[in-house]
Parts: sequence; C-alpha cells; structure tokens
Amino acid sequence: MIIREPSSRLHIRNRHTGRYDFDTLTQLRPELRAHLKRNPTGESTLDFSDPVAVRLLNGALLQQFYGIAHWEIPPDYLCPPIPGRADVIHSVADLLAGSNGGEIPRGPDVRVLDIGVGASCIYPIIGHCEYGWSFVGSDIDEKAIESARKIVAANPQLKGAIEIQLQPRADHIFAGLLTADERFDLTVCNPPFHASKEEAQFGSRRKWENLGKIKAGEAKLKNFGGQSNELWCQGGELSFIRRMIDESADIPEQCMWFTTVVSRDVYLDAIHEALERVAPKDVRTLNMAQGQKKSRIVAWTFVA
Repeated sequence: MIIREPSSRLHIRNRHTGRYDFDTLTQLRPELRAHLKRNPTGESTLDFSDPVAVRLLNGALLQQFYGIAHWEIPPDYLCPPIPGRADVIHSVADLLAGSNGGEIPRGPDVRVLDIGVGASCIYPIIGHCEYGWSFVGSDIDEKAIESARKIVAANPQLKGAIEIQLQPRADHIFAGLLTADERFDLTVCNPPFHASKEEAQFGSRRKWENLGKIKAGEAKLKNFGGQSNELWCQGGELSFIRRMIDESADIPEQCMWFTTVVSRDVYLDAIHEALERVAPKDVRTLNMAQGQKKSRIVAWTFVA
C-alpha cells in the first residue's frame, strides 16, 4: 500500500490556486456582480452559502479556465466546488503517469468512467479540457443525466468526447452499465457522504452554523444543494465504497485503476480491509487538501 504524504495546498497543476479574479469573472457572467460583497479588508468576495451565487461562480470559472461557455444545472442539484474537483483530476493524472513511464497519458484514447457524473458533469469537463481524455459519465438520476447531456451538447469542444449513460440498476455501480468488451484506464467517483436524509440535513445545518448563517441548534435549515442520491445512500459512503470494491473484483481486467474520493479518514481501515478481501495487485491512498478541508483518494488495480 502506497500513501502520498498530505499537503496543505492544492495540486501544483491546479488552475485555481490564487484568489478569484472577480473582475474577469463578472465580465464573463455579469449577473454575478450582484452577489459580490466586501470583506473586512475591502476586497470583493462572495456569499458562498448562496446557491445562486455559487452556480454563477462555477459557470464563470468554467468559462475562464476551460472555455465552457454554456453551463447550467437545475436548481437544488449539487453544485460542486471546482478547485477541489480539479485536484482530483490532477491527482489521478499522476496516478496514470506512474503506469506510463512517468508521463501523463493524454488524448482521447485514455478512457475514464465517472461514477455519479451528476447534473454538473464537472469531472468529464475538467478531465477532457486538461488532458484530452474521453469520458463515460454514469448516473441513476434521469434529470441529472438530461442536464449533463445538455451541457455536452451546448459546448462543441465536448461533443464526441463525453458520453452520458443512465445506470438502470440503482443498487449497482458497474453491473448493468458496462458491456463485457468495454475497457477503461480509470474510474473516478465522489460517493454520497451520508446514510440518511436526516444525517445529510444535520451535516448541512452544521455547515450553516460554521458559516454563521444560523445559530447553533436553530431548526431552520437552508439547503447547500443536492438531490437524495447525491447526498445519501443506504449505509452511507463506506457502504457505497465497499460495494464498489466488491463489484470491481467482478471486472478486474476492464479497468486499470479504480479510484474513489473518501471524505473521512476514519473509513480508511475498513476500506483497506475490504480491498484485502479482493486482493488487488496495488493499493494507493492519495491525500489532498484545500485550505482546512482535507480529503483523500483511494485507488486500486488488479492489473498493474
């Protein structure tokens, strides 16, 4: 098992390491200007608890850094932080480089499966725009599938590079989705964090309290965004990852590296125990950080 040492900074190739350039961003999305405010030092900032403001920011960032001019998602769907998602893509690019003589493989021959692509289609957008990879994005939510397909169709540089597929079996990850002859270099995944609606609401309430938007224990809850299947599943994140590990063992030759984000380090021992049962040839844990927020990627392969 290989563990990459933790860092307090974003990946060196991450385009989002500096402060947001709100002058440029508001030129790209003028409606974003109405959501700016001044911080105590007089600098422009954004109310990151406002879902409309965050969606506008994401659209402007995708246009500024990746040339994506048309990006919209339905209200109340998860609007992921782009710097963190970019860190995942760059980290798994390094993983692929380790199996390619130290060089990051680029171009459409590199095939990536995004498990739970969501309405935002963020991983395929960043992965294709940064490295030219081709993607299959899967999801169990038909409205998310429709949104992701609209984003791909609206941006010419994405056409032919990103395919969006409905996973018809909500209780499975790979089974029912992949054909026997499909091969991938990589999977990426952000599992649902929570085990129930109540747990997800508690997590959202705690975020609002930390941001000072509601008082501790206040009953009123504002949603950070996200549909049920985006935020929780039976058994929560650990159960989802265990299921992914078990199903990966059924298709060991169909993917070079299986990977998933793991939000809590307390899950790592149980995840590694699950991996020991299916006996991959290599397991790696890649640590990431964005400010005070820390996460990690667990990766395994049966063929390396």
